[in-house]
Amino acid sequence: MTVPLHLGLSFMTRKFACVICLKRHNVVRNKPFLCALRNFGTGPNDSDREDSSSNAPASTSPQFSRRASVFGRRRPLSPLERVSQLLPEDTLSPEVWALRDTRNTEVEQDSQSLGKEREEAIQEPQGSFAPHHVCVPGERPLCFGETLLAEFSRKRRLEFRKMFQLKEGLKLHSNWGLIAHNDMEGRPAGSVIRTSMGIPIVIRRSSLDEFTLFMKRGPAIAYPKDASAMLTMMDVTEGDCVLESGSGSGAMSLFLSRAVGYKGSILSVEIREDHHRCAVLNYQRWRSSWSLRQGEEWPDNVHFHHGDLISAGPLLAGRGFNSVALDMVNPHLALPAVVPHLHPGSVCAVYQANITQVIDLMEGLRCSALPLVCERIVEVQYRDWLVGPSLKKDGTFNKRKAPHEDDDDDESEPNEDTKGDLNCQDPVPFGDVPYIARPHPEQTGHTAFLVKLRKILK
Repeated sequence: MTVPLHLGLSFMTRKFACVICLKRHNVVRNKPFLCALRNFGTGPNDSDREDSSSNAPASTSPQFSRRASVFGRRRPLSPLERVSQLLPEDTLSPEVWALRDTRNTEVEQDSQSLGKEREEAIQEPQGSFAPHHVCVPGERPLCFGETLLAEFSRKRRLEFRKMFQLKEGLKLHSNWGLIAHNDMEGRPAGSVIRTSMGIPIVIRRSSLDEFTLFMKRGPAIAYPKDASAMLTMMDVTEGDCVLESGSGSGAMSLFLSRAVGYKGSILSVEIREDHHRCAVLNYQRWRSSWSLRQGEEWPDNVHFHHGDLISAGPLLAGRGFNSVALDMVNPHLALPAVVPHLHPGSVCAVYQANITQVIDLMEGLRCSALPLVCERIVEVQYRDWLVGPSLKKDGTFNKRKAPHEDDDDDESEPNEDTKGDLNCQDPVPFGDVPYIARPHPEQTGHTAFLVKLRKILK
């Protein structure tokens, strides 16, 4: 098998003579010529490998843009460029050369902003701070052990976001380059640090809702929009005693912990051991990060319990709760054990993933004699919007015009892509720039149904 394979590879690498006529596509002139077998690679080393003794002219194939070198990706070639790379350069028509020059110019203009950022990063020292920054009272710099968030946005689009823990000697890895953790330590929160590729990355502390979205999770979490609605339903205040069933990854436990404060307490029950362990780890990780950023301890008011709430009578004996939050598959089975310990007039908020679970819950309430009344069933929907100044094609601001003023200038048409640095433009008076407002193309879909049950003594 080795000999046929060797002969096949030798045949593929030999040069051959051929006559091609592409007059129909206006690629080459109609005459016979000799060409070599070339591959279709797009890398700088993918051209055919000539012998050192050959006197072939240097290749003038289109060079890759600085953008491709910054991101480590190769610019895709058009079919005409692929065909033209197979042909000798002296046979190409002037139209093909003009097309090559046009594409190279467009790609170069598109990569000017990132190329400029990379050149500035080479000249700028990596560990330098903003000279105009003045520390405000109570400000604390970043330190090892904190949970931080890295972000990069370009042209009103979020290109990169990652949550990580700051540790000595490690590096932040991304497709946009590397940043050493030691370069972040000691900087103010919200600093802009350039990666090894020259891309500016914003390094800041994560909020509680961002921590719950990006933390390590086992099951699905209660999203911040649903958690805030449940806190409003239950009317949780400082000093309350709340029962939670379904710890999950610990998201709802963290929101409840902040709401009740140092004087309150949370009892979180989870039937699965892996989910219980995940919730405890996330809770401890947030508490340790909070103590480093604020200089004070997060209230240790959540008591996690591994067990089944349906048979947790001894655990709830002698205890009363101001409100109850249930995130279970079959919450109607646990209500007989929970309702006796709920204060009269208080609320039990139930988190259900689909509407069939809500129907089963309503049927369970109908068949039971529990003193509960369903007040409302809601689905929380957020709608993000994009609001930005109207820009011309060259990246400058458009200006408001009189109602009956006629102007046929094509460049005044709104363009939503930011192609220039807005901070470098001449200042425009307040109210002279029109704005474009529209819903964000990426919207959060359905997450859960929230059922509000109130205990009424009949």
